[in-house]
Amino acid sequence: MAGADSLLLCTVRDCREALEREAQRVICPRGHSFDIARSGYINLLQPQDRRSKQPGDTKEAVAARRRLHDLSVTAPLAHAIAEFVKAQRGDVILDAGCGDGFYLGSMAHETGCDGHGIDISIPAVNAAAKRFPNCEWIVANADRFVPYADGSFDAVLSITGRMNSPEFRRVLRQDGKLLVAIPSTEDLIELRGTGRDRAPRTIETFAGEFKLVEQRRATAQADLDAAAVEDVLVAVYRPLRAKPAEAMRLTFSLDLLLFRPV
Repeated sequence: MAGADSLLLCTVRDCREALEREAQRVICPRGHSFDIARSGYINLLQPQDRRSKQPGDTKEAVAARRRLHDLSVTAPLAHAIAEFVKAQRGDVILDAGCGDGFYLGSMAHETGCDGHGIDISIPAVNAAAKRFPNCEWIVANADRFVPYADGSFDAVLSITGRMNSPEFRRVLRQDGKLLVAIPSTEDLIELRGTGRDRAPRTIETFAGEFKLVEQRRATAQADLDAAAVEDVLVAVYRPLRAKPAEAMRLTFSLDLLLFRPV
């Protein structure tokens, strides 16, 4: 597991003490301890930080998304994100809302950066830890608190995920960068028609702590059989046309927004 030098913070209410790593657990000076799972992730999620018994991605959604990754459907998007961030060996990077870890894990493998992923879904983080053991994977609610010390990261990623501007700014170094990826108007256009432009609202969300320095679009198309199209329907959250899955060419498209701290 990566991240031996990273400073994790205790998530017990009103604690926020540094967590020390032991063989099979992490523990804070107040005695709050968290076990390290067999697959390598650490579950820091507190009961008050979840809205359901099994928050976040389901096992079915994680498995469907993984099958799409294995078909290389999303590989062009992952490459575009890594290229845009310009991650380098030794950079410390956080993916907030990492899901099954594909984008961060691919970036770490490609660039040699030190990757740390957070997601609220145990099935997703468990899958990430199994597939990408060289990164650090944490179960936590990044909408409320990112359990790392101030100024821990060279870059923070939010890929169709969390948008906690104050926390991102807190854990990001002054010369760091924030990459936010959102579905573009072309994303899955064959299934749901032209989408709305989310960029203006997203830029406004981060305006207090960040300034936009660059924007670009990453798009890929793939010819999928009916089973793969069904996986798309299972994996996404946005409303899609209610019809049986059939083989078709689908467009996957993200607007990439690069921010710097103000």
